[in-house]
Amino acid sequence: MEITSKNAATAGERNVAKRRSSAVDEYIARCPKEVQGDLARVRAAIHAAVPGAIERTDYFQWPGYSYPGIVFYDGMFAWFSFKKPHLRLHVAPSVIQDHRKELAGFATTKAIVSFPLGKPVSATLVKKLVRASLKAMKDQDKRINRIKR
Repeated sequence: MEITSKNAATAGERNVAKRRSSAVDEYIARCPKEVQGDLARVRAAIHAAVPGAIERTDYFQWPGYSYPGIVFYDGMFAWFSFKKPHLRLHVAPSVIQDHRKELAGFATTKAIVSFPLGKPVSATLVKKLVRASLKAMKDQDKRINRIKR
């Protein structure tokens, strides 16, 4: 499923709308109107991918997600942001490396996938990358805990 303005009224987005106002709502509201819907849909895709995630904005004021029980990197495993002309998804660096072929059509950095404005963002791809990022952070947490023993 692609995230587009045409399918804005998905169940996931309705659930996002029902949550109380938060710093993430404020972040989205500060962005240009033409990207607010896409940001809300990426947010909904992240929540759908990892329902137990904790939403935060304490890292560069970007919407970010941590997972209970992970100590490494304070449990943080994904963020999203807007920097014209891209909506950006921030994930663990290993995720970018492991999904190089799928991300070949997108601008990437060590830990960021940049989706160009005006083109649909694949909710399926966002969910896949977010789940992979959570797994990478859990694996890193396990390695650190083994070393400490």
